[in-house]
Amino acid sequence: MERLYLLQYEYLKSVPVPEGHFQSHDNYEIFYFHEGKGNYLIGDKIHVLMPGTLIVMHGLTLHMPKSFDGYPYVRTLLNFDPGYFRAASEHMFVVNPLEPFERLGNYKIQLDESERAEFEELLCKMNRLYCTTDAVSQERFRVVCLEALLFICQVLMKSVEEEVNFPSEKEQHVQNALTYIEKNYMTDICLDQLEESLHINKYYLVRIFRETTGMTMFHYIYKRRINQAKILFLLEPEKSVTDICYTIGFKNHSHFSKVFKQWEGKTPDQYRRLLKSQL
Repeated sequence: MERLYLLQYEYLKSVPVPEGHFQSHDNYEIFYFHEGKGNYLIGDKIHVLMPGTLIVMHGLTLHMPKSFDGYPYVRTLLNFDPGYFRAASEHMFVVNPLEPFERLGNYKIQLDESERAEFEELLCKMNRLYCTTDAVSQERFRVVCLEALLFICQVLMKSVEEEVNFPSEKEQHVQNALTYIEKNYMTDICLDQLEESLHINKYYLVRIFRETTGMTMFHYIYKRRINQAKILFLLEPEKSVTDICYTIGFKNHSHFSKVFKQWEGKTPDQYRRLLKSQL
């Protein structure tokens, strides 16, 4: 039996990601950080990574990990279509194992020592089964994945609100900039506006933004606009490319088309035609 819906399982992968690389996809994702130091930018929120950090997210949200030179970066990733588990679970459990993704969208929790041991044991068992190709092992893999999802549900059901603690003022300043950009990316943002609104030197902000996220601030703004365009192409197919261009903050169609093709490999018109052909 083929894994029709599961797209990716990477166990204990240790590959640094020093430069910013945004991702956006239709799948659900579980990210677990084993060792090292890094940040994870999801939407307009910076999540500081520490051993035992567990993140669940709906992949449509723009997200990007960032490792740091001189530190290890070891993580496990499960990226899947919810259909892979929904069909197997809807008649088996009272609790919906996909609830954290459907209710919370994106969420970070820090596991304690005993929770880490239990979850890491599940991840290890999943890896052993994932690497075996016979049909029984594949079904056992799905069962262990469901156990991991139910573990996440149980942890999230604790009535404890997440506290976002940044290790330094630098991360807090960048978080403030991301929040500002999220509210204003569809307008013409300039450094002077950021300096005035955030009460921080614009040149210092430019430097620490690059250090924290792995990309320049205006690279992030353009990528945020392009991602929004892709969402609007899907959700509002009646809108013209030009209308969407101005809605997301570009001043002219040619610049929008150039930037879109630079990151997506297609012009906005080509991307929209491809999208319509797949519906």
